[in-house]
Amino acid sequence: MLIRILSLGAVLVLALPLVAADAAQSAAALKELRTALDAKPAALDALADKSFAQVPLTKADATTARELLWKAHAAHIKKDRADEVKNLLIKDGTLEMPFFYKTFGKKPKAGRSLYFSLHGGGGAPKQKNDEQWDNQKKLYTVEEGVYLAPRAPTNTWNLWHEAHIDRMFGRLIEDLIVLEDVNPNRVYVMGYSAGGDGVYQLAPRMADSWAAAAMMAGHPNGVSLLSLRNVPFALQVGGNDGAYNRNKVAKEYGEQLDKLQKDDPKGYEHFVKIYEGKGHWMDREDKVALPWMAKFTRNPVPDKVLWKQTGTPHDRFYWLAVPSKEAKTDSLVVATRAGQTIEITGAEKITKLLIRLDDRMADLDKPIEVKQAGKVLFAGPAPRTVATLVKTLTGRGDPGLVFDAEVEVMVDAGK
Repeated sequence: MLIRILSLGAVLVLALPLVAADAAQSAAALKELRTALDAKPAALDALADKSFAQVPLTKADATTARELLWKAHAAHIKKDRADEVKNLLIKDGTLEMPFFYKTFGKKPKAGRSLYFSLHGGGGAPKQKNDEQWDNQKKLYTVEEGVYLAPRAPTNTWNLWHEAHIDRMFGRLIEDLIVLEDVNPNRVYVMGYSAGGDGVYQLAPRMADSWAAAAMMAGHPNGVSLLSLRNVPFALQVGGNDGAYNRNKVAKEYGEQLDKLQKDDPKGYEHFVKIYEGKGHWMDREDKVALPWMAKFTRNPVPDKVLWKQTGTPHDRFYWLAVPSKEAKTDSLVVATRAGQTIEITGAEKITKLLIRLDDRMADLDKPIEVKQAGKVLFAGPAPRTVATLVKTLTGRGDPGLVFDAEVEVMVDAGK
């Protein structure tokens, strides 16, 4: 194996033959996991603290453990959360989010697509927002998938980008992956007017949830688009929609996306249209965004991740994470991966970074190296464990974002 020696802040690596996970110990750990799951634990996250959860697993045993844990998670959703979908209601503390959904087309083998469609209104009386919700229910149709129109839990101006929205949308996605066989790699978000405001905000900060996003007739309120590197983004506004300078700002944001894509040609796919002669209402011509979005499928493990925390900070993003207490607004991480190497090419307002891995990304039977500005931050094995599988499954419930291994590094936030 590889032994790391820390000396005066530098990482020296002493190379020894790599030792793969011990097959017998791995098999024993998998057997203990089966026994623990057969006992039907009240919460899967408690398993992460068990001694067997720390034992390195072979690739085959990690695959089996992943399947067992997903089966247990799905059973929990079906048993304890089916009523949330049946009753068309998600709760978060004292807040409630009713929702409407309709299913279109034949279900693909990989599961249904899911389209969130956010209504307008905002800082208005309840009746006005209810009317906007009723309109949103029938505003668009899709060829295939679940078309879902939630009713915002509040009647505030920022009704779609308050902190509880991230939690409620995340929970609803988690439910529908299991209960409606939604394909987690084909989840989309769109919204009109105040709903468009929400898309501007939610698309970047929940970027690892979306296959694509579409903003209609909204205002960005200064949000950064950096985190949209792997999320195709449609932006549409009427040319005469001068309230809050929506038309001018939309053009500016379109130009931002042009520049971002020019500087990073493999990212920032976008579609921008300003409808000349149209005001706030675009006469449904904006529906072209739906088939455009449907062309895209999420890659949950992109080779480059740009994570700019905006609005409500999160503690995980694609294959990166930070300790919950260190999730900060305006922090930035830019990371790329190629083979066995992860390179941190940008970091601001962050010190400790967690890098999640599995065999989609690298050969975990070989050493992993993490570097920043030529300095080796980590070199050695990244063992597959039940603990990491459990940690990345619980609280997210997204099979594409479950990882086998995790390494922790201290980064230089000035680079």
